Amino acid sequence: MKLYFAPGACSLAPHILLREVGASFDLEQVDNKAKKTRSGADFWEINPKGYVPVLELDDHQRLTENPAILQYIADQYPNSGFAPACGSFDRYRVQEWLNFVTSEIHKTFGSLFKADTPEEYKAIARENLSKRYAYLEEHLARHQYLYGEKFGIADCYLFVVTNWLQRVGLDIGKWPHVKAYWDRIAARPKVQEAMQAEGLKKAA
Repeated sequence: MKLYFAPGACSLAPHILLREVGASFDLEQVDNKAKKTRSGADFWEINPKGYVPVLELDDHQRLTENPAILQYIADQYPNSGFAPACGSFDRYRVQEWLNFVTSEIHKTFGSLFKADTPEEYKAIARENLSKRYAYLEEHLARHQYLYGEKFGIADCYLFVVTNWLQRVGLDIGKWPHVKAYWDRIAARPKVQEAMQAEGLKKAA
């Protein structure tokens, strides 16, 4: 497998998971602005959507979108326990969390990263993010991780987007249970390996 990634982008989530499950994989860095890979390939030809992550399989099929990629990786390593079995109600709960992270949190960050987003809208986006993190704070006051007490695929995703809070002017310290959750994940050896491989420093 090959993962197309950009340092610190949401592609860090599958990068973490690949290391956690012990997968054999290659990394190909993407310049998000130039839309070129480090090897010089036109990234638009790899993913016409123009963004990471992309997981290229050994048969050259390509998979995009974090919720799909994370579930695919976990399903290749069912004994790893990172995702419940397909068809189980537990699996739907995990999908519920994946959809919450991608639509309610990740998407909201996107507008804050765009230079042409009006400041009035950015203020609304920050308020919406604060509401979502208040919800997470309440949940994480009762649970170690998003679903149950074991680190899983949805946690990979939430960890990565939560790393962006400081970049958009929000202090994770407002939500102490979220901060403790982030710290637990950041301390995992495979998470540290992935961040080091991408040249990242801890931010949240």
